[in-house]
Amino acid sequence: MKELRAENTENEEMTPAGEAENGRQPEMLTLRAFEEASEAVREVTQETKLIYSKFFSDHTGNRVYFKPENMQLTGAYKLRGAYYTIGTLSKEERDRGLITASAGNHAQGVAYAAQCCGARAVIVMPTTTPLIKVERTKSYGAEVILYGDVYDEACEKACELAAEHGYTFIHPFNDLRVATGQGTIAMEIIQDLPFVDYILVPIGGGGLAAGVSTLAKMLRKDIKVIGVEPAGAACMKASIEAGHVTTVSPVNTIADGTAVETPGDKIFPYVQKNLDDIITVEDDELVVAFLDMVENHKMIVENSGLLTVAALKHLNVKDKKIVSILSGGNMDVITMSSVVQNGLIMRDRIFTISVLLPDKPGELVRVSQVVASAGGNVIRLDHNQFFSTNRRAAVELKITMEAYGTAHKEEIIKALEKGGFRPKLIRPNL
Repeated sequence: MKELRAENTENEEMTPAGEAENGRQPEMLTLRAFEEASEAVREVTQETKLIYSKFFSDHTGNRVYFKPENMQLTGAYKLRGAYYTIGTLSKEERDRGLITASAGNHAQGVAYAAQCCGARAVIVMPTTTPLIKVERTKSYGAEVILYGDVYDEACEKACELAAEHGYTFIHPFNDLRVATGQGTIAMEIIQDLPFVDYILVPIGGGGLAAGVSTLAKMLRKDIKVIGVEPAGAACMKASIEAGHVTTVSPVNTIADGTAVETPGDKIFPYVQKNLDDIITVEDDELVVAFLDMVENHKMIVENSGLLTVAALKHLNVKDKKIVSILSGGNMDVITMSSVVQNGLIMRDRIFTISVLLPDKPGELVRVSQVVASAGGNVIRLDHNQFFSTNRRAAVELKITMEAYGTAHKEEIIKALEKGGFRPKLIRPNL
């Protein structure tokens, strides 16, 4: 691998070598710790080389690359921080058993790392965690406890259990060792793309953002690191604006992996110092990004991992080399189906109209012929004879159909209007 040297290592001397031994946290995120973590995580991580995206490059006027951490063994980058952190613990700390709270990805990372070292792992997960993340965590031998609606409630429960049973708690983001492990991503990005201009990083509690931004600035001061949060859980943005750690409650987002109410206070100073900006993304934008990734890159990326993809259009830059970190790909099939259907609706590739017809033979055939001649593909019909008390005056026909997009949808509607019908757009019920 190429040797990288930091442009600014002024903080490195502040933490003596071996400070993280016996479970003690380092005082600073240092280049030496990042180098040690990079060596350690190679034992368990897949090589996730950057993927160039012609589609997003063409649409943004930049050179866009993806760092596909969704391809890791556990389906997310979280394995890095968990494995490195557990490796710094003493035997006594591991023998007491490990516990954490997580919406899924850190859970799998801790469960897998614990399995590697033969330690017991107890994972507290919110009750809203997708089934695939729960089952995968169990598959690595961990005991799973479902508690609370959001991560913060699950974390409180995990801390209670740690105090009660003496478990060693592995925080998913508010731990400098965890952040150090996550930050190894920045070293790999710069090795693959030495002249990268922007790195986009998802933010939940802030561990990944702290690690990536800190190491990136050590290696190259001029790199811009932009954090991306869901608009319904923008606790880090609120904290940066307030100048101190702030709680945002309640949180409401489909990006379950980043649905955090309060960012970590230990990692906050590093985010505050090294992150150049924070972009917030609406849930609807994640739905569209999912379709784009599936259709153009044949990749499954979970909603939190799509934050950096959706954020690409918010960057007011051109001709820049941009890396979007795809943080994970653990998405259950039911959620996937819902996202696809809603994405098709938002893209006008599925739409529903309502038309009123006289209740007499031949009217349904006449509507069908108009739709067919315009190239629409009917996927559902609902014929309601009891829409009006005067059935001969009007019955309601709801038609759900596929189109190629907005322009084609409008062509179909105009054809129906020309045929004497009065189509009314309504929300599809798939």
